[in-house]
Amino acid sequence: MAILPGDCVVLDIDDAAAQSTPVPYALTFTDLSYTVGSRRAGLLPPLPTDAPPAKALLDGISGEARDGEVLAVMGASGSGKSTLLDALAGRIARGSLRGRVELNGEALHGRRVRAISAYVMQDDLLYPMLTVRETLMFAAEFRLPRALSPDKKRARVDARIGQLGLARAADTIVGDEAHRGVSGGERRRVSIGTDIVHDPILLFLDEPTSGLDSASAFMVVQVLRRIAQSGSVIVMTIHQPSARILNILDRLLLLSRGRTVYAGTPAGLKPFFSEFGDPIPDNENPAEFALDTIRELEHQPDGAAMLVKFSSRWQSSLGALLDTKDDKDRSQRCTMPLELAIAESVSRGKLVAGSGSGTLSSTSVPTYANPWYVEVWVLMKRAFTNTRRMPELFVMRLGTIMVTGFILATIFWRLDDTPKGVQERLGFFAMAMSTMFYVCADALPVFVQERHIYLRETAPTAYRRLSFVFANAVVAFPPLVFLSLAFAVTTFFAVGLAGGGGSLLLFVLIILASFWAGSGFVTFLSAVVPHVMLGYTVVVAILAYFLLFSGFFINRDRIPSYWIWFHYLSLVKYPYQAVLQNEFRDAARCFSRGVEMFDGTPIGAMSKAVKLKVLDAIGATLGAPLTAETCVVTGADVLAQQAVTDIGRWKCLLVTVAFGFFFRFLFYIVLHFGSKNKRR
Repeated sequence: MAILPGDCVVLDIDDAAAQSTPVPYALTFTDLSYTVGSRRAGLLPPLPTDAPPAKALLDGISGEARDGEVLAVMGASGSGKSTLLDALAGRIARGSLRGRVELNGEALHGRRVRAISAYVMQDDLLYPMLTVRETLMFAAEFRLPRALSPDKKRARVDARIGQLGLARAADTIVGDEAHRGVSGGERRRVSIGTDIVHDPILLFLDEPTSGLDSASAFMVVQVLRRIAQSGSVIVMTIHQPSARILNILDRLLLLSRGRTVYAGTPAGLKPFFSEFGDPIPDNENPAEFALDTIRELEHQPDGAAMLVKFSSRWQSSLGALLDTKDDKDRSQRCTMPLELAIAESVSRGKLVAGSGSGTLSSTSVPTYANPWYVEVWVLMKRAFTNTRRMPELFVMRLGTIMVTGFILATIFWRLDDTPKGVQERLGFFAMAMSTMFYVCADALPVFVQERHIYLRETAPTAYRRLSFVFANAVVAFPPLVFLSLAFAVTTFFAVGLAGGGGSLLLFVLIILASFWAGSGFVTFLSAVVPHVMLGYTVVVAILAYFLLFSGFFINRDRIPSYWIWFHYLSLVKYPYQAVLQNEFRDAARCFSRGVEMFDGTPIGAMSKAVKLKVLDAIGATLGAPLTAETCVVTGADVLAQQAVTDIGRWKCLLVTVAFGFFFRFLFYIVLHFGSKNKRR
């Protein structure tokens, strides 16, 4: 056990492995170039005469990173730091990137790089209501193979907590804007910990010190250096390190507009710029001076071309030998083939994703550490834990349902079996069914947040997309049952709906199916529209169209033929039609007797005696006696008038349920094809 500055305690899992000679790794990249073209605004393709010029984000970048060292890529905004990191991590399509990326002399790409590496994004995307220990434990469940016992997984998590200096905050929730949790520096270390819990060989970090104070940033880099010394190759981007951070970095790579302006150790910055003719003052941070000099040169017509040329000469000059005098000695030990090196690392405790023991060839590296059902179980357990501690969303949705149900119950209290009662029932059902879908829109921010977490976790293939979709659906279902029961119990008896227990059960199932379809619809939109406010706008607009074409405002047989297709696509149509059939299916139930048939007509304003005389005249004409008690409109007549007899109630229920599955299938398709975490 070793104690680092800042209460960072390191626990070695395998002391024998720690004392043995480190497994040698050398990540080399040669002549990396990546060019993109600015997209032309508008829907039309660019004309040959106005095709935008291509822009080189990387232009012949070469370098090396070794185990036990931290390579820091520096440069101003737009210099190509993040692009280079993506290129090394295999996050740029192979057809778009030119050059070579090799580990121990072998090409690095595909499943192999995902299995032995980790990529820490700049944003801290974590579940807010999980503790630090739980967050890392769930990451271990994803990234470590099932063959590893739970006790060993917990031991590994405890070791990581100590290594990251998080022992005091281990049982504190991560937190967010609404819930107080760990500090910003601790949150950043938790983000790093979720990606290194399986002890990757390669670790890429995109500006891990961004947004942190100097003390927190220094501690983060200290942790990274300790991880590197455990046998990992670390490549990170950093914007402007402090002098303390600069002193503990091993190698620097300075970029300007995609080109190399310096490659070497931090100590080599002063002789480099002194030879260039712009010496660094003794009292100034060399990193800040270098970046300021690069920015000044970039304002010139030819940019930093002069510095780029000087850097090229420097690397091949005797001056560069002073900076890299021990590189040749260290390179002698990098003779172990990659597959043997990986197998040796695994035997020493570096559990790469999906590995057990033995040799990992390019064709035998498992894509995922665990089978799909283990992933689903862990995802469900994590989601339930986070949701249970943050009940605000469910309480808000339950409150909305209860208030809406109470208002509808008191407005449509004990409806009678009259023509007006029929119209009021139609209004109640239309409002009730559309409410089910609008309430689901409240969950849009949660789905958007989970989508970002999904993107971070599936970049290194922590779990399958299908596992995420399945677990998301299972976790979302139980609250929908409670919401359905709450609304049905609040409204069914108060409104005076008919049919008894069987009708109540079907009413509950129709509401549940509506919630299921609505939540699936919102889930799908959260993948298509990643912004919350834009998502709300799209949801409200589309649901309004669904209600318009549901058959309430205009009957199916009155909809123009060129719009009838939208009627059958409407999510509201099927539950609305199902509840109408559930209410009016009794052909013996009467909703208009005798003179009630004149309600809403000029005759309806006349006296009852006049109405009876008109009724007698109609009966005489038809040859059938009509009295004040004669039933003239039954439930079957209501269904025929509303044109809702094309599909039965149970089929409508099944179609609504099928819509829920269909939208979740579309959700999977969008995640599969739209979330590749790669540049084109």
